[in-house]
Amino acid sequence: MIARVSLEIALRKEFDYLIPAELTGQIDVGSRVQVPFGARKILGVVTAVAEESGRANLKPILKVIGAQTLVTPKVLKLARWIGEYYCCAPEIALKSVLPEAVRKEDAGWRERLFVRALSVSGEFPKLPKRQQEVWNLVEERRELPLAELLTLTKTTAATVRKLEDRGLVSITSEVSERDPYARETILATQPILVNPAQTTALEKIKGAMDGKDEGRRMNDEKAATKTTDSGSASSFILHNSTFLLHGVTGSGKTEIYLQAIAHALEQGKGAIVLVPEIALTPQTVERFKARFSSEKLQTLVAVLHSHLSAGERHDEWHKIRQGRARIVIGARSAIFAPVEPLGLIIVDEEHEQTYKQEEAPRYHARDVAIMRGQMENAVVVLGSATPSMESFYNCKRGKFTLLELPDRVDDQKMPYVRVVDMRQAAEKGPPLFSPQLKEAIHQRLERGEQTILFLNRRGYSTSLLCPKCGYVAQCPNCSVSLTYHRTEQKLSCHICGHNEKVPSVCPEPKCKNPAIRFAGTGTQKVEEVLAKLFPKARIKRMDADTMKRKDDYRRVLGDFRAGKIDILVGTQMIAKGLHFPNVTLVGIIYADSALHQPDFRAGERTFQLLTQVAGRAGRGDVEGEVFVQAFTPFHPAIQYARRHDFNGFYEQEIEFREQLKYPPVSRVALLTLKGRNEEKVKFSADHLKRELEKKLKGLKDLIIAGPAPAPLLRAENFYRYQIMLRTRAMSALSRELSQIIQSLKLPEDVSLAVDIDPVSLS
Repeated sequence: MIARVSLEIALRKEFDYLIPAELTGQIDVGSRVQVPFGARKILGVVTAVAEESGRANLKPILKVIGAQTLVTPKVLKLARWIGEYYCCAPEIALKSVLPEAVRKEDAGWRERLFVRALSVSGEFPKLPKRQQEVWNLVEERRELPLAELLTLTKTTAATVRKLEDRGLVSITSEVSERDPYARETILATQPILVNPAQTTALEKIKGAMDGKDEGRRMNDEKAATKTTDSGSASSFILHNSTFLLHGVTGSGKTEIYLQAIAHALEQGKGAIVLVPEIALTPQTVERFKARFSSEKLQTLVAVLHSHLSAGERHDEWHKIRQGRARIVIGARSAIFAPVEPLGLIIVDEEHEQTYKQEEAPRYHARDVAIMRGQMENAVVVLGSATPSMESFYNCKRGKFTLLELPDRVDDQKMPYVRVVDMRQAAEKGPPLFSPQLKEAIHQRLERGEQTILFLNRRGYSTSLLCPKCGYVAQCPNCSVSLTYHRTEQKLSCHICGHNEKVPSVCPEPKCKNPAIRFAGTGTQKVEEVLAKLFPKARIKRMDADTMKRKDDYRRVLGDFRAGKIDILVGTQMIAKGLHFPNVTLVGIIYADSALHQPDFRAGERTFQLLTQVAGRAGRGDVEGEVFVQAFTPFHPAIQYARRHDFNGFYEQEIEFREQLKYPPVSRVALLTLKGRNEEKVKFSADHLKRELEKKLKGLKDLIIAGPAPAPLLRAENFYRYQIMLRTRAMSALSRELSQIIQSLKLPEDVSLAVDIDPVSLS
């Protein structure tokens, strides 16, 4: 017997190895193995098993890693699709589906020594005082970890061993699972009575899970057996039980998720729930653990994201692989969780760009979720109050089923949104807070209600400039200005991490102006100004500078929920997914800060962000109010967000996309060349464009734009030039690009990155 193995080095080919007699029966598709490769020993994954090979003199597999196959055949098939569609080596795609903590050869369960009391027959022996104290505690607890026993009794292991010699206790080594939520107290909850709109949506999802839509299922099977040229997974699918759950903020989407998962469990299947931000995971986990912690549908809920320790990731993943955890919650990589059989995939806040992987393979977790659902006949639910243009476009074309929740639960009103024209308020200098927002904050403090203030920029000031000569402090490695962080008294680059001291005078030799000053505003400055305006208010800031440890987010939100914080200031991490009934005011400091970026999605992102932040207000008994401060108050993204009018925004935005053939009307492939010599990078980009024009003549609707400098020309000392390709036939383009990349000859110090369906053009 031979095994075909994909190695952990990107060679774009697989290798055949002999299965030695002593490993017969231990190796199957998905097994992790160690094999010889030249003089090295390399790990890999078995992708196929056969009777014989077309090659002679095969080397034998050295050993099997782990007792269980790690990559299921279904996930292996998904990894192959990722490699093909996203133009990356299949080895890289396969590597991405397994957490590093699982891939490692020495990865394993943690074992700890436990002390257990034994039954005593006959007369109890007389013990020295110290041994008696230890025995009393063991007898009371019956079983506890040895390390904990030694800490509680302030004794040594030798004392406990003497009790073992007397036959009073046993000391055994047992697996001790590393559970990131072990210290949490979870109170069981029951399903909530849903309203008519929720009921309609839930019944359609359940119907698809039951296979009632037979015609749709047959179309799914046809779609799975043929390749179309309509683009990413979102548009690859001809017909699917993929649902877009479009519900306004506070409309009860989570309850639909919970009850749909319960239905999957009743069918003996599992579920994967994706959330866009790691920070949102704790709150989501609490709700799901509470619902499935007892009664007949009780199951473990596993968590997968990068803030877990390596040991926690190992244990959580294996709970899933062993079938003990049938619900998985996590960020984008959780889409590869080995749930079998899989009945339901939920992608919450599906519009979020954090679902896109920035390194190879540059997959989009939403699209991978749709493809996996199709491959495994699982239902996919995409949820959002502000759907992506791509998903809503697919609903309009009949590829997804649209489910709408137009109202908040319990007849709660949507918050009233006021747009403040900051051009008038800025006549006496740019203020941080308009008079209207200051008065609204004061009213909330008097009434004991809570406020959230949002600004999507951390730090104190966005730049350091000299009003005399025009000097601006720039990063030496990137084409961006440095941000001032007042607490640490440093200037920082948020791209490469460069730090430097704050100068006391203008660094220009011919200037040396001591009146150098800071411009722009970050969350640090907002926090400081608030403290001066409202000295008695309890204020807390949440951004990447304050949330350093993995428990910080949970701790601060716990204090906010308990009413220990009056005003919460933060960046995007407070913009979505938070439910605090006592928040009646939301202030958006500079609503149009992202509108003027060189990206065709700038308006869409601004609309989504404003709507999501505004949705944090008025989720209790008191109606919410939102103040949107803007210097371009009449921009369509701001005005449609003010009216909570997604359909209106979509109609005007899709007209603009159709005119310029931008997604979702077409698909985009972004090719970025980078190197330390700008001239060499530009020359390579020109050469690549000529190759593309020569080899892609067969794609009739292809538009090639560029090469041009990237919006961020220099990042981490690398110059970057881009070529943008637009087409409706992305599957065909991906295949052609893969061949071009492999044959393309570039200078050694110039590299090429291919991003299919990019979410950012920077």
